[in-house]
Amino acid sequence: MYKIIKKRVLNSAVIELHIEAPLVAKKAKPGQFIILRVDADGERIPLTVAGTDASNGTVKIIYQIVGGTTKKLSVKEEGDYIEDFVGPLGVATHLEGLKKVCVVGGGVGCAIAMPIVEALHKMGVETTSIVGFRNKDIVILEEEFKANSDRLIVMTDDGSYGRHGNVTVPLKEMLEAGEKFDMIITIGPLIMMKFVVATAKPFEIPVTVSMNPVMIDGTGMCGGCRLTLNRNGEKITKFACVYGPDFNGYEIDFDEAMSRGRMYADFERHAYEESCNLFKKEAK
Repeated sequence: MYKIIKKRVLNSAVIELHIEAPLVAKKAKPGQFIILRVDADGERIPLTVAGTDASNGTVKIIYQIVGGTTKKLSVKEEGDYIEDFVGPLGVATHLEGLKKVCVVGGGVGCAIAMPIVEALHKMGVETTSIVGFRNKDIVILEEEFKANSDRLIVMTDDGSYGRHGNVTVPLKEMLEAGEKFDMIITIGPLIMMKFVVATAKPFEIPVTVSMNPVMIDGTGMCGGCRLTLNRNGEKITKFACVYGPDFNGYEIDFDEAMSRGRMYADFERHAYEESCNLFKKEAK
C-alpha cells in the first residue's frame, strides 16, 4: 500500500498527488513512468513521473480525470492509500549534450514536460518553453515553467490568456526567424505533436515526442502500447512501455496511433460514468 502525502487540485479536471514510494523516488528520472492500481480490483494505468523528492521518498504524479480509474483516484485524499505503485518504467529522456532546447507542452502533457524543463534548467541548458491550453481556466504549472525556463510562451486556443493560437504559431515564428535548437521535445495530444513535428521538419531540427498509448503490464508482453515507426523506408513495431515513451518524432505513424487511441474512448467514458454512479449511490 502506498500513502498519499499531498494532494493539489490544479484545475477542475487535473489533480496532483505526492505518493510515498521511496524506492521509486530514488531511481526515477524525467520521462519515465509508473503503473498504479487504486485498489485490489482496479485496472492498471500508466502515469508519467512528474517529479520526485528523494529526501522524503515521494513521487509526484499529475493526471486528468478521463475514465473510471482516474475518477476513483480523484476522490482519494491526503492520508489515504492506493494499492500498487510500480516503477520507474520506460527509458528516461535523453538530455546529455544539449545546449539549447525548445520544450512544447499541451494540456495535461505539460505535467510530463515540467520535470524535463526542470532537469534542463539544472544542467544549464538554454530552454524555451511553449505551453498550450484550450483556455485560461485550465492553465497549469505556469509558475513552475517560468522559474525553470529562459523564455516561456503561454498559448490558449481562445485567446483568454497569454497569446491566442496553438503552440506551433510561436515555434514557427522562431524557426522562420532563424532560431536554432539542438532539440525540440514535445509532449501533449497526438494531433499537437504531429503538427509540431511537421513544423520542425523543414528546418531539420531533431524532435523527440513522448507517446502515451494504452499500457497494461509495462513489460511489452500485452502488446497494447505498440507503435508503428517508419525507419529508413521500413515499417517496424516498437512497444512504448519498453523502448519509450520517447521516440524520434519523424518516425512515428501518428495517424495509426490516433486511430488506435480512439478505440478506447467509449470504454473510458462508460467506466467514468459507472464510477460516478457508484459514488452517488455510496453518498446516499
